[in-house]
Amino acid sequence: MPRPLVATINIAALRHNLGVAKRCAPNSKVLAVVKANAYGHGLERSMRGFAEADGLGLIEVDNAARLRQLGWQKRIVLLEGFFDTSDLAAIIEHRLDTVVHCIEQIEMLESTQLGGRLNVHLKINSGMNRLGFLPSACKAVYQRLHAIPAVQDISFLTHFANAEDASNPRVSLAQQVRRFHTAVEGLPGERCLSNSAADLIHPECAADWVRPGVMLYGGTPANTTAETFGLKPAMTLRSEIIGIQHIVAGDAVGYGSSFVADKAMTIGVVACGYADGYPRHAPTGTPIVVDGIRTRMVGRVSMDMITVDLTPIAHARVGSKVVLWGNDLPIDEVANAAGTVGYELMCAIAPRVQIAEIDVLEKPNHSI
Repeated sequence: MPRPLVATINIAALRHNLGVAKRCAPNSKVLAVVKANAYGHGLERSMRGFAEADGLGLIEVDNAARLRQLGWQKRIVLLEGFFDTSDLAAIIEHRLDTVVHCIEQIEMLESTQLGGRLNVHLKINSGMNRLGFLPSACKAVYQRLHAIPAVQDISFLTHFANAEDASNPRVSLAQQVRRFHTAVEGLPGERCLSNSAADLIHPECAADWVRPGVMLYGGTPANTTAETFGLKPAMTLRSEIIGIQHIVAGDAVGYGSSFVADKAMTIGVVACGYADGYPRHAPTGTPIVVDGIRTRMVGRVSMDMITVDLTPIAHARVGSKVVLWGNDLPIDEVANAAGTVGYELMCAIAPRVQIAEIDVLEKPNHSI
């Protein structure tokens, strides 16, 4: 028998969440972000779940080519652009759009003989200060791109630093929107501003395109639960109890003996650890569900195991079903307890974890 740790990917949930993104921006086209192997959900599965999207966005040239091989015919955008002139042949061959965010990329386009034409998305640094051109340089950069024979259409995009915290005193959403529109004023081409948070809570930012990512997988970057927005978890990580220990007050559990019982307890061992993608820094108290009952993790996360408090679950036994996150336990709640974000948990699922697939919306157990 294989180890009882399975990540179930729900195609119906992906489809449903795309529908939420479209309803939030009914007059915009949707570029569904599938970078990092579709946030750990798998390119082929996400392609089917996002069949009604207007395009897909990612950063890996080889995975963009694979999407074409899998049959995706609509737009594909390389969100970090290309990294070397050798990428340009693949971009032409597979009909990929590319972001351009630095002068070096423009120089590569100018100096390379291309056997076709390509669409460019000019990235504006409106305050995130990662990639992109300053607004003051936008018009000159546009003219330089426009002069390159291989460049066909030029679009514009930016990325919000604080869409879930719009009035952030360092970089506000309004500041970024204003800088972007100032940069592109008078220039022809489609606009794309909204990420997941903006799509969900700032419909006024929707332009020609929206660019949702984590919301499509049932997570939320906002300070509101995914369920509140009507999103469904697309990944549920399940395992089983593989061992039980009965301890008394003063007994310690796990490496470092960091957890010490203050009373008699029943401890369950779950087949999942940091080598599977569970966050090693998750502390005692991180929520977990055993046989439909919510309880807590105790002690340190090991490479292959975590330990949980079974004291409130009298019927628990070896073989009891465990939900680590997903349906019945929001991934963002687990991530918050571990001091991280749901994105990291999704993307960290290890290759040794079994993957299953369903295509039906599961109903959460609201008794938990």
